[in-house]
Amino acid sequence: MKRIVLAAASSGSGKTTVASLLCLALRKRGLVVQPFKFGPDYLDPTHLTRAAGREARNLDTFLLAPQRMRELFARSAAPADISVIEGVMGLFDGRDPSSDEHSTADLARLLGAPVILVIDAGGMARTVAAVAAGMRDFGGAGGVQVAGVILNKVGSARHAELCEVALRQVNLPVLGFVTKDQHIHLPSRHLGLLSAEQASWEDTAALNAAQYLRLDDLLAVAATAPALPVPPLPQATSPGTRIGFASDEAFHFYYPDALDELRLSGAELVAFSPLRDAQLPGGLGGVMFGGGYPEAHAAELAANVSMRASIRTFAASGRPVIGECGGLMYLGQTLTDLTGGVHEMCGVIPYHTRMNPRVTLGYREATALQPSPLCPAGTTLRGHEFHFSSLTHAPTHPAYRWTAHGGQEITEGYAQGNVLASYLHLHYGGFPAVARRLVEQCASKTAGIQKAIQ
Repeated sequence: MKRIVLAAASSGSGKTTVASLLCLALRKRGLVVQPFKFGPDYLDPTHLTRAAGREARNLDTFLLAPQRMRELFARSAAPADISVIEGVMGLFDGRDPSSDEHSTADLARLLGAPVILVIDAGGMARTVAAVAAGMRDFGGAGGVQVAGVILNKVGSARHAELCEVALRQVNLPVLGFVTKDQHIHLPSRHLGLLSAEQASWEDTAALNAAQYLRLDDLLAVAATAPALPVPPLPQATSPGTRIGFASDEAFHFYYPDALDELRLSGAELVAFSPLRDAQLPGGLGGVMFGGGYPEAHAAELAANVSMRASIRTFAASGRPVIGECGGLMYLGQTLTDLTGGVHEMCGVIPYHTRMNPRVTLGYREATALQPSPLCPAGTTLRGHEFHFSSLTHAPTHPAYRWTAHGGQEITEGYAQGNVLASYLHLHYGGFPAVARRLVEQCASKTAGIQKAIQ
């Protein structure tokens, strides 16, 4: 099971660009490439998916228990010729500066994967060797195998040659380089990179850039990874419960493994667009609204009055309604944008949200305060926050409680009967019981409605 991890000294070093170029080059060679992104990221995987022609999967050592993460990795990696895993932030950056727990280095150890360093060589030559050797030696005692370097944003082939001479002195091979070509480096927006659908990545320029990657050497490094056991695919429950999930430019943040877990639990997932569809699809037992950019499409969402009415009617029927982050914003009463414009939302929950210039982010270990379609009260779940909006008021029916770093008790979200809305992004792949409960709740409510009709 060939695999490599692409890591860097910091965010902004170009890992996503290089990983995408590598996926594209390997795919053009005729190989089946399985891309992965480490961390709770919804945008970088869209670029990896586009480049590899195969859906990128998320790996996370906080949201997924180590054994569960290895199982999900092996299940997706087994059919591929090689797996390309993009790391997050700097190689050793995790939750705590005194430990590399939940870092890219941690992931590489858990998967037994060699690490390729992506180094932004702009403005450097000999110093590239110092940076690379420092990272290799820092992680060596912890079992992190740094196998080589890809130079990013080099000014010319001569610049790359100077860096390579320096790296030979510390016994680190150069496995390719990428130039400063503006047509291949990916633009960003306030939640991170633009999605692949929004970015203008030119395939011709990308293929030209990829010619400087030394694919044979990279494949040889990937082949040094030890074998991993491939778990059998669980037997899927016969599908019969239709669950709608919002999927368009405003709502598209879902972990593929989480959706798979719902399918394995018996859900038939039905995509719909709150932007363009007039109403919800028929025959649904529940609906989900993932994260995304409702603030960027607030006027259009507000203008789709019939869809908002359809959602209110659905929620009033008692069938499960789940909103995550952007989904919470849409299910609320109003959304205030950064210009002060107020937009009417669905009115399913009695909350108002507003956009802020500062971000709220971090991992959360939360306790459910109320029973919900996802879990009983008292259940402990792990999730992730990343948003620029907030409630304009304290939550009146909070869904979760957790303890902040300073010891402060935080309550968040909305849970009341069949409706759950929260800023927490959950990974159902890490909590299969959550997926099963949601499908069971949807099936039960649907059966109840059908019985009442009869």
